[in-house]
Amino acid sequence: MLAVLLIIMFACLLLGFPMFMCMVLSSTVVIFVYLTMMPETTIIQQLMEGIGSFALLAIPLFIFAADIMSAGHTAKRLVDFVKSFTGHIHGGLGITLAGTCTLFGAISGSSQATVVAIGKTLRPQMLAANYRQSDTDGLIVSAANIAALIPPSVTMIMYSVVTGASVGEMFVAGIGPGILLFLLFSIYQYFHAKKLNIPREKKTTWKERGQAFRKGLLPLGFPVIIVGSIYSGIASPTEAAAVSVLYALILEMFIYRTITIKDLGKIALSTGAVTGTLFILLASGQIFSLVLTYANVPQMIATNVLGADPSMTVILLWVTVFFFIAGMFVDPLIAVVVVTPIFYEPAMAAGIDPIWLGIIITVQCILGAISPPFGCNIFTACAAFDVSYMKVVRGLPVYLIIMIAVSVLFIFFPQIITFYRWF
Repeated sequence: MLAVLLIIMFACLLLGFPMFMCMVLSSTVVIFVYLTMMPETTIIQQLMEGIGSFALLAIPLFIFAADIMSAGHTAKRLVDFVKSFTGHIHGGLGITLAGTCTLFGAISGSSQATVVAIGKTLRPQMLAANYRQSDTDGLIVSAANIAALIPPSVTMIMYSVVTGASVGEMFVAGIGPGILLFLLFSIYQYFHAKKLNIPREKKTTWKERGQAFRKGLLPLGFPVIIVGSIYSGIASPTEAAAVSVLYALILEMFIYRTITIKDLGKIALSTGAVTGTLFILLASGQIFSLVLTYANVPQMIATNVLGADPSMTVILLWVTVFFFIAGMFVDPLIAVVVVTPIFYEPAMAAGIDPIWLGIIITVQCILGAISPPFGCNIFTACAAFDVSYMKVVRGLPVYLIIMIAVSVLFIFFPQIITFYRWF
């Protein structure tokens, strides 16, 4: 049964079918051939269950808020703010890009959106400053992944829906790992630019920094609203998402006046297209996960891979391997829906903190998103910047090494993730 499921799915992929059709078609065939006792209505029920959680409403709302902010000049304001403090040091533009991606992640929650918004703003400046194209594109693709660790993270929301973990705790726990990745990317940029003798930007005055800070101050209210309201218990993630939409509207329509009410229809249509695609994938992932459960895949992996009494370290190492491989071929959210149930029960039985597990899964998903052959961030960059696949891939190895090292670090030092509990 499992063999038939995988053969049909990969055959559909090779024929060029969309991912959701591959999962639905393979699952449906297996249900009608092998699971004849299952009512036909179960397929529809599972499809609806995949998108029926109230917490999922936060995803289109956060995406809508990010689209509103992206339609304005928020990305440029954040770039100018970070650049005013880092532009004059070695690797200043690279550090600026990494820092802006981190801040923009607090608005978008999406690595793909960050690739486009920040990349289109800073990429021309870096190329003009004699940064190599492959290095620049590799940094953009990799640094954009920090957005998946900074709240509001769509991947974290999906993990919380699948497992029942606290969205608020996931958001707070992701801040430390996100900052750590930013620092490591920045350190590399400093020494890399110094080695290549890339010219530095002119140092800004404190007056200019103050002006840049004032321009970028209001967009920085997003993480305060999201994390503050959720972690304090004032609002649920969905309510915080709704407030962030209102905040974005006030900011861009009435304060900055970069968009008008006529623009909202186009922005909403863009959000709807992205959300529609995403929810179709989630629904199809739900039924695919159901078939895997009926095929006893979780039990098979627990028995044959993990062993009879696996330790925390063994489980987490296998989690990193499975999610890394899955992230190379499918969207990170699909990986979360399909693979998480396989390891969640063994992980809980071994005493692994669900928040610790969730951050490790998130890191592996974003690592897969920049890994050949099918890393989704790679193709986003190719489309956004009109560059070849190989030119983007050529600049990725150093960042893959950094992220793999960080993944190992998180396994052996969970305190980096759960530090917020000290306060």
